[in-house]
Amino acid sequence: MINIAETNPNTPIPSLPTDKAIGNLEIITLFYDPMPIGVVVSKQGRIFISYPRLVDDDIKFTVAELKQPNQKNGNPVPYPNAEIHYSDSASTSERLLSVQGITLDARDRLWLLDHAKIKQNPVPPGGPKLVGIDLETNQIFQKIIFPESVASANSTLNDVCIDLRWGEQGMAYITDSSEEGPNGIVVVDLASGRSWRKLNDHPSTKPVPNFLPIVEGQPLMVRPQGKPPKHIHTGSDGIALSGDGQRLFYCPLASRHLYSVSIEALVDEQILDEQVAATVIDHGEKGASGGMVSDNKNRLYVTNYENNAILRHLSDDTLETVVHDPRLIWPNCLFVAQDGYLYFTVDQWNRNPTYHNGQDLREKPYVLFRIHIDAQTVLLDKD
Repeated sequence: MINIAETNPNTPIPSLPTDKAIGNLEIITLFYDPMPIGVVVSKQGRIFISYPRLVDDDIKFTVAELKQPNQKNGNPVPYPNAEIHYSDSASTSERLLSVQGITLDARDRLWLLDHAKIKQNPVPPGGPKLVGIDLETNQIFQKIIFPESVASANSTLNDVCIDLRWGEQGMAYITDSSEEGPNGIVVVDLASGRSWRKLNDHPSTKPVPNFLPIVEGQPLMVRPQGKPPKHIHTGSDGIALSGDGQRLFYCPLASRHLYSVSIEALVDEQILDEQVAATVIDHGEKGASGGMVSDNKNRLYVTNYENNAILRHLSDDTLETVVHDPRLIWPNCLFVAQDGYLYFTVDQWNRNPTYHNGQDLREKPYVLFRIHIDAQTVLLDKD
């Protein structure tokens, strides 16, 4: 044993073991303005980002396309046009208010999930909507407004995925991660525009009571300014189709468990919730996470915000680490692109004022990373 205090003061102190990084990360874009959350990459390599109006940032547009992305400035441009973000005279159903979930379908069409929640304000009627955009024309081809029975004033429609195999034009699956209202999964028939809730307030969609994650070495709790702290209580958040298209994976943000449910049970509007619940599988612990996505090799990727990591869940319910890096301060949304890379945003969500008595501890820039995974996105279509 070496007693440093008794050695010559000029003797160099040996280097000590440290936490080792895993994975070869590539920085795609740094963000010096509002905090990004959602990301998708089209077959042509176009990158789209969402900026939900959940925090006190100066957000001029809630969806952008990155023009000539680089490490200094991604140059986000409002998408599909500037007017849809700015027009205060338009009704809530005609504007993009607060888009968080974004995805692509098997035909490379962009889908925007506008939960319409601005900061902690109630969701306005007509605000929650699902918008489809043709990337060849950059025009909206479909808009589905959710009724209040599906998306109430307390709802937070968080994430979305599209499956074109069912019905005449396909189905959308959406998580409701509300902190005030019921949690569950919303199913949307893209042909008729009808939508319904499944697993409404089922235990698998609910936050774990008294959930206490440890992020950056500190217990993370909701700490409103001038009020006592309370436990995080965000429900069903991440969502992803399995690579074989048979099951839908999901998880509450305030939980460490991974769940899945039968797609066939979800798409039948007439099946009772008890019958849908009978198809739910608890796949065990996968760490605390929000974002998730699958690849075409039937592997699931999940963020792990307590450990600055992204894990890969295999078909036998085992986990392996894809990337672990101290720069991954709350990895959020994931997307597997056709170029064989996993793209993801890192936005320091745990540092926002909600958790620090009104003090904003976030440090710019925010980051869009990617890492090669030798797989591609899941494409589910009738053909």
